[in-house]
Amino acid sequence: MKIKKIFISLILVFLAINQTIADERKIKLDKLFKELKIDNSLKTFEVEKKIWKIWSTHPHKENLTLMLFEGSDLINNNRLNDAVNLFTKVIEIDPQWAEAWNKRATALYLLGEFQKSQNDIDKVLELEDRHFGALSGQGLVNIQLKNYEKAIMSYEKVQEIYPSMKSPQIMIKEIERLIKKQSI
Repeated sequence: MKIKKIFISLILVFLAINQTIADERKIKLDKLFKELKIDNSLKTFEVEKKIWKIWSTHPHKENLTLMLFEGSDLINNNRLNDAVNLFTKVIEIDPQWAEAWNKRATALYLLGEFQKSQNDIDKVLELEDRHFGALSGQGLVNIQLKNYEKAIMSYEKVQEIYPSMKSPQIMIKEIERLIKKQSI
């Protein structure tokens, strides 16, 4: 009976620690997202890097962070199927880690699996609706799927989250040009 009480106590401590880490992570991200709205490109670029560092670091399991980096290296070496397989393993271990879904979405996009990429992006945005990287990726996916209005909406959301980011403005103009070209 005493061992059972100790075991339950350890589980409760573990859960409390994990919740504290999750709360701290959320507080840091909330602060950084407020700073991302500042109209100063140099400052916001530094803030962006901090956000990506948090997103790319698993909150509890260093081995998953390492797997994510390994998968990114596979993408960089054009071993896209291997990257998808590795990111799938990470997702199976922790389906609540948005960045694993985002990385797999990227690899799927590069493989030309646009709908599968969109499905993963949907999951990223369910877990982290401010993920400007996933929203930008969603814009690219929807250009490929010829869902131009949805692509524009994705880039507009990026602009709301990260006003000084230049690529959404450029992409919206390009998409509008595509729409105009199609209507001729």
